[in-house]
Amino acid sequence: MTMATNWDAHIDGFLPEDGDAGTLVGRIWRPDVEGPSVVSIREGGVVDITAAAPTMSALTNADDPVALAGSDGEGLGDLRAIAANSVAESRDTNKPWFLSPADLHSHKACGVTFVRSLLERVIDERTSGDPALAEEVRKELLNSIGIDLSDVVPGSDEAETVKSALLDRDMWSQYLEVGIGPYAEVFSKAQPMSSVGFGAEIGIHPMSTWNNPEPEVVLVGNATGQIVGAALGNDVNLRDVEGRSALLLGRAKDNNGSCAIGPIVRLLDDTYTLDDIRSAYVSLTVTGTDNFRIEDGSSMTEISRDIEDLMGQTLSANHQYPDGVMLFTGTMFTPNQDRDQPGGGFTHHVGDTVVMRSPKLGTLANTVDRTDVIPPWEFGSTALFRNLAKRGVL
Repeated sequence: MTMATNWDAHIDGFLPEDGDAGTLVGRIWRPDVEGPSVVSIREGGVVDITAAAPTMSALTNADDPVALAGSDGEGLGDLRAIAANSVAESRDTNKPWFLSPADLHSHKACGVTFVRSLLERVIDERTSGDPALAEEVRKELLNSIGIDLSDVVPGSDEAETVKSALLDRDMWSQYLEVGIGPYAEVFSKAQPMSSVGFGAEIGIHPMSTWNNPEPEVVLVGNATGQIVGAALGNDVNLRDVEGRSALLLGRAKDNNGSCAIGPIVRLLDDTYTLDDIRSAYVSLTVTGTDNFRIEDGSSMTEISRDIEDLMGQTLSANHQYPDGVMLFTGTMFTPNQDRDQPGGGFTHHVGDTVVMRSPKLGTLANTVDRTDVIPPWEFGSTALFRNLAKRGVL
């Protein structure tokens, strides 16, 4: 496969702009112990703190995750070297590499929380997943709505008025219901232990011909529903599958390599607060081996529901997640630039490099291939506990 981009820049941008000034934790694969370790990033190095926190779930559920992240541990070497070895195409499997920072957490996701992506979901529905109809429907939809939905507070009286007006015009949608209605869409994105990290290959189902990356901020919640940190995430989506029926959401969303999180988790501390998450800017660049390139970006300030509301609608007295949760907050935008033909919109090609960057969260970069070609998911929760028991860290 031809490399679509130069990885050096993404490796150099692995950390946030303030380096390791914050409390940064992650997971790496250690070939010498044939399993994963929880690590802390300090002074340009990677420190294994698995003896104090055997899993990331244990760390993020601790009474004081920041203090636990500062535990003594084993130095594993230079961060840049490990980040460079995380790139799947050039990985030396005898050396450590970064994994997704999530392990036992439930992998959940919120949908249609941004107006730009909300409209694209409605387009998916009205075209039944046919990209050739997307541009015409997009124009019709914008003309029919006639207002800026970003000014509408979900669940408000104004939202009900908008709903009534759109029902009268036969323009109401299940996506508009969760976009501006009282209840957020929360779905299961992936299984615990299944997400991939920086440098890994992400998977597109071979049946799909219309698909896209979904750049998102991922909230890290503990078992009580408190937000304790954040990361970047790619909620890879098959637009043609979801567009056929919302009942196919699981098939569109949960596939091998279809959930990327990373590069690390930044814990909340005196350098990083909930308001930093609320104001985060996330950029997206997709570069193809066919010289195709798109660049876009968006701010969390455009979200229609507050992050604590999203976490509260996910984890509450009505539904618990004792191992904690990785909660995707919704995609800020969906690429719709034409790629293969006029009016055809965007879809991935094998070999694409997808790069997400946020100043206080670092860079999450991955390459695209088919779900049946990339490495299968084989190391689950049972394998994790067998490995930790063998190492004597439980």
